[in-house]
Amino acid sequence: MNLRVNKPLRELQRQLPAGELHFDSDTRQSHSGDKWLASRLPDAVALPRSTRSIATILRFAHRHNLPVTARGAGYGYVGGCVPSRGGIVLSLARLNHIHEIDPLDFVAVVQPGVITRHLQEAVERRGLYYPPDPASRADCSIGGNIATNAGGPRCLKYGVTRDYVLGLEVVLADGAIVRLGSRTHKNKTGFDLARLFVGSEGLLGVVSEATLKLLPLPPFRACLGIGFGSLKDAARAIRATFAAGMLPCALEIADAFTLAAARKRTGSKLLAGCRAHLIVELDGQEGTARSELRQLEKIVQAVRPVFIRRGFGAEGCEQFWRQRREFSWALRDTGLTKLNEDIVVPRGRLEDLFRFAEWLQKKHRLPVACFGHAGDGNIHVNVMLDESKPNALKRSKAALDDLFKQVLAWGGVITGEHGIGLAKKRWWPEAASPKVRALHRTLKRAFDPKGILNPGKFV
Repeated sequence: MNLRVNKPLRELQRQLPAGELHFDSDTRQSHSGDKWLASRLPDAVALPRSTRSIATILRFAHRHNLPVTARGAGYGYVGGCVPSRGGIVLSLARLNHIHEIDPLDFVAVVQPGVITRHLQEAVERRGLYYPPDPASRADCSIGGNIATNAGGPRCLKYGVTRDYVLGLEVVLADGAIVRLGSRTHKNKTGFDLARLFVGSEGLLGVVSEATLKLLPLPPFRACLGIGFGSLKDAARAIRATFAAGMLPCALEIADAFTLAAARKRTGSKLLAGCRAHLIVELDGQEGTARSELRQLEKIVQAVRPVFIRRGFGAEGCEQFWRQRREFSWALRDTGLTKLNEDIVVPRGRLEDLFRFAEWLQKKHRLPVACFGHAGDGNIHVNVMLDESKPNALKRSKAALDDLFKQVLAWGGVITGEHGIGLAKKRWWPEAASPKVRALHRTLKRAFDPKGILNPGKFV
């Protein structure tokens, strides 16, 4: 433990209920990082059970200038919850209750530690729907989703986490508790402060409760899994789908490297000879969804796919999504280090991105695997690194420099749903102009004048 903060932290422990502040090495180690490669031991880990305890911790940290890094479930990919300056990791894991699901107001009121899948299952049992669906939904938490403005496949039709945040309870850096927004679905009372905290990566305050918008649950789902001989054919099918006036709820793409790894992991013979793959899901009334799926199949057949598979109902669609969720694990099975970059390009640049990924692979002599949300241009470009090879790390950094430079030149962005954290801090000055960066610093000073919240990150 850092001896400099030992004494004040012991004083804080006395102010909190028993079992809410921990100093043991195992707890500190397990809260030292996320799914990215960086980590640092905090001096203490706080596991509060109430908003009051969060306020006590922040009020104390503000008075003593102690760093505080809020943490959700630890499933981020950019080191966003790494306590890079030590201090206190403030875990929201114990605040995991669903307070309310209201089918008349179409809202859910939840604590930040609620696992996303648990919320979705709870509201669906009531005939309601919470659409944001990050791939890690079985493990990630609502608070982490809010901190990163998480998306997922269904954001093509339904939008991202920000579109479902109606109100927040937030504990500010000095321990003050504020309630922002409301439970109404429209609100123009002053600035939209609640949504300012969405995507703020724990730099402005700590969310202690969220009021989320719900929708009626679509009664039926239908899905196509489509294999193609080339990415060009897959891109043609995507363009034709939109040109026909169709808006799927999800439209996912994967390249040949990803599919080869997935075939090896899953044993799927169907993926043999398949160099691109689409998953297209429709939802709505059963008659409408089945009719649209037939129309979609005709559109796709004109591109001469390698195969088309259909799925109807929840289980029929889930067969495709089970395979989709294996993609990241399949890439890890290769034994290579996966540098997962969640870039976004304008929709019309999708083909250009895949061609650029092939060029990147040849130039830097590194495998590049691409899959993700084709419908909105958010593609996970994975630079695959063999750390045993000479200069591999240097070549991977050069590849990422080239990738982000080109994405920005196209008018894209360097992150669509993971955030900046530590992993993308290097490219933050290229992604945001000096004036925009200054505006971020102004907001940071206004909400956190002593800079104690998640220090060492991009602001």
